[in-house]
Amino acid sequence: MAENQINENNYSASNIQVLEGLEAVRKRPAMYIGDISEKGLHHLVNETVDNSIDEAMAGYCTHIEVTINEDNSITVQDNGRGIPVDEHEKLHKSALEVVMTVLHAGGKFDKGSYKVSGGLHGVGVSCVNALSTHMLSQVFRDGKIYQQEYEKGKPLYPVKVVGETELRGTRQQFWPDPTIFTTTLYKYDIIAKRMRELAYLNAGIKITLTDLRPDEEGKTRQEVFHAKDGLKEFVRYIDRHRTHLFDDVIYLKTEKQGIPIEVAVMYNTDYSENIHSYVNNINTIEGGTHLVGFRMALTRTLKKYADNDPVISKQIEKAKIEIAGEDFREGLTAVISIKVAEPQFEGQTKTKLGNSEVTGAVQQAVSEALTYYLEEHPKEAKQICDKVILAATARIAARKARESVQRKNPMTGGGLPGKLADCSNKDPKECEIFLVEGDSAGGSAKQGRDRYTQAILPLRGKILNVEKVMWHKVFESESVMNIIQSIGVRFGVDGEDDKEANIEKLRYDKIIIMTDADVDAMLKRVIKQTSETLEGSIKAANNDERTAMLKEQVEILEGYLPKQLAGDELVALVEKTIADLGATTKREMGKVMGALTAATGGNFDKAQAAKEVGSRLS
Repeated sequence: MAENQINENNYSASNIQVLEGLEAVRKRPAMYIGDISEKGLHHLVNETVDNSIDEAMAGYCTHIEVTINEDNSITVQDNGRGIPVDEHEKLHKSALEVVMTVLHAGGKFDKGSYKVSGGLHGVGVSCVNALSTHMLSQVFRDGKIYQQEYEKGKPLYPVKVVGETELRGTRQQFWPDPTIFTTTLYKYDIIAKRMRELAYLNAGIKITLTDLRPDEEGKTRQEVFHAKDGLKEFVRYIDRHRTHLFDDVIYLKTEKQGIPIEVAVMYNTDYSENIHSYVNNINTIEGGTHLVGFRMALTRTLKKYADNDPVISKQIEKAKIEIAGEDFREGLTAVISIKVAEPQFEGQTKTKLGNSEVTGAVQQAVSEALTYYLEEHPKEAKQICDKVILAATARIAARKARESVQRKNPMTGGGLPGKLADCSNKDPKECEIFLVEGDSAGGSAKQGRDRYTQAILPLRGKILNVEKVMWHKVFESESVMNIIQSIGVRFGVDGEDDKEANIEKLRYDKIIIMTDADVDAMLKRVIKQTSETLEGSIKAANNDERTAMLKEQVEILEGYLPKQLAGDELVALVEKTIADLGATTKREMGKVMGALTAATGGNFDKAQAAKEVGSRLS
């Protein structure tokens, strides 16, 4: 207590820290790049490439080359204008050094340089620099190669000319800091996904991705991403594994209120909505005003068409259904891409757009394009409306089925659902339910449980593949119904969305799925991933402390894996099992292997066991 008092009294101006330069980024990296795991690591690539893409959107860049080097560093080169290298009048340094080492410095604040851009705050490439042990910047301008290098964001020397060239553009190479990131191993597939996305969003731009790290066969990889038709190709790519309602892509590319808008839409036979939205090439995963405008336009335009068409309106009337907004989006795949000069994002990570003027612009553009399409393609319009009517019918059936599974009060005589063995305690915070496989496991679980706080619900096998069935079919499944009733979850309560779960009357705070989950396989995956990071760390000659930490992690994880029965011990068990079963022929091999699985819990060398069993049976 006395110590706390002393600390309180000593709290003064000297305790207030001011972080200068890029130190703030190194102290709190997650604030700038989202996190310091795999996602944040790959975000460094995106931030660097986004600068090149901004050059492309401004009309100065046609080709971007991204390379994963053998030492796990990244190189990004474009043929844009190149970062300016002349002296900055305020800071009296080269503009290149200012861009690379000063937060909130960039060309995106001046709308004369960039009409639209993904970068807004001038923190992107300087953050990459701050979070790298080393970074090399080269600018190709005016026939010369300008160069500057940095360590942890600090320049090693002033910008200098290192040669002559006919090229133009910028080349950035950086080595992520292993003391900041939990992993420094770049994954080709993650980078490829983003590069493919950018190529689709910017029709005509060529992006080359090269991985110089040899695979097991000693081969390197290279892909070129180039889309002539932009979003049309993108929506087809997203929908490639689904069955199309019709083969057409509903496409529009226009400008409303000074906002370039591009939308591509396809309908499929599935039951889910699949919308991807972008603002200045940034994936707004939380949506925003542009998504609101799209949904409003889609609902209003299709509803107006259905109401005005005598055949379809009669069909709706006959079905006695009320069509809701979500019905129009069932089986829909869409990509929305807009360019905004002054986008207002929520936070640095830019996941949600807030510009109010965008809603009206997108709504107007989509309404016009969709109206024209429906008028010119009556056959496809009817197919969409039939799909909508089916969705509405299914939604109403789901609501009725859902209402029938809402848990009844035991006082009304509803009883307990399925084979639930309930606990006597009624406080959800103290109660837990075990979902077990079958009556046999249920019986064992009941014997070992605490009847006061632990409930047991036996289930039969695989209950239902909920991903591939209609919404109402889920509620018609007896096993799903028993789970819903048991845990006390409800849907569509007090005007809530039909698909929104209400957990106010949840009866158990803990739900334990007690199945034969392959924990060993999960551990092996984690061990494999950690081992790959370790190999990358050793290869890149990272600090010894980090390498030692990774080695320790692998050893600890391997310690959790049960010892696998092999060698002489396995041979002895095989001989004993064959003798106990009296097995003599190869027809009984399955029986012997099953007995070995039961005796070891499946934790034995199966290849050796099969060989040993096969050699002993005639």
